[in-house]
Amino acid sequence: MKWFSQFFNVQGSAMASRAGPRAAGTDGSDFQHRERVASHYQMSVTLKSEIRKLNIVHALIWVLVAAQATVSNFGLVSHDVVAAPYQWEYPYLLSIIPSFFSFLALPRNNISYLVIAMISAGLFCIAPLIYGGMEMFPVAQQLYRHGKAYRFIFGFSAVSVMYLVMVIAVQVHAWQIYYSKKLLDAWFTSTQEKKKK
Repeated sequence: MKWFSQFFNVQGSAMASRAGPRAAGTDGSDFQHRERVASHYQMSVTLKSEIRKLNIVHALIWVLVAAQATVSNFGLVSHDVVAAPYQWEYPYLLSIIPSFFSFLALPRNNISYLVIAMISAGLFCIAPLIYGGMEMFPVAQQLYRHGKAYRFIFGFSAVSVMYLVMVIAVQVHAWQIYYSKKLLDAWFTSTQEKKKK
């Protein structure tokens, strides 16, 4: 057994040694290139993870808006409990389209789907929110000046609840577009490097 432990101690020290064998054709000074490529792929993985998280948060916001529209339009609950949706909420229901294309783009690094996701995010996410901000502004002004609210969601002023939803949604969509742009740049860089090789 003594020879067995000696054999593995020698082998272990040789493997752990920095002065051990090196790959043929390199003196070890090309580590910076390898490091750059590794960080490039790491950035892609990180950005994909962030976009997936934002897509999940957006899906939750979308479910809340869709639930309000469904409950109100089908008369499942009294309008005194859940107010009728504002006009901007109906086009915002199309905001699930960018998230769908984003989910399709991420697994295979599909540039076309990611571009579609970014463009449709501007059309179906940001545009309805801007319109909604203008649509609800007079109601919010009246609530602020006179303290009067006429529409409610579970006892809370509907305009206050929807402005809160909008503030969160704007941040989510802005980060989605920002991370998608950075990911697109990373994919273009990767494509250019492959062409050079």
